[in-house]
Amino acid sequence: MRVTIGRRTAVAAALAVIGAAGLTATFGPAWAHGPTRQKVRESIEISAPPAKVWAAISNFQDMSWLPIVTKTAGEKGNEIGATRTLTLTGGPTVEEELYKYEPDMLSYSYRITKVDVKVLPVTNYSSTLTVSPAPDGKSKLEWAGAFYRGFPNNDPPPELSDEAAVKAVSGLYKTGLEALKKKIESGS
Repeated sequence: MRVTIGRRTAVAAALAVIGAAGLTATFGPAWAHGPTRQKVRESIEISAPPAKVWAAISNFQDMSWLPIVTKTAGEKGNEIGATRTLTLTGGPTVEEELYKYEPDMLSYSYRITKVDVKVLPVTNYSSTLTVSPAPDGKSKLEWAGAFYRGFPNNDPPPELSDEAAVKAVSGLYKTGLEALKKKIESGS
């Protein structure tokens, strides 16, 4: 027993002396942790009152305002646990679930439950849409998401890296927000 305690003490002392950088240098990247959660937040000002913007996005079963979505099918409306399947241009689908719906706060949150990383290079994705008042009777619409890259291990291929995931989600949000602004402001 005394030898085991002595070895543990020696190992603990060695770890304290060389630290994590020393461990990585000594033992290689096996000591490095995996991916970190990425976050994207995009917003746009829309020349319309918050109630009008909320009316355009509040139905979880309708995402026709997002240009890449050609069809939305779902169940349970805006109830917590409601699901929807988005069919995208070209045929791929994304399955999502509503987990928070706060009409009094003009906000809802959902998560992707199924997506091919070739379509959207993310895993463990969740997102929130929120409408808030802006000056001069306008609205601010914010779309915020958090996710992990499409490749869960170290050394991802470029198309499944953190950078690829952030670029894809940011591009999706910007395109969606700009399309919604155009739709609402044109009255269509």
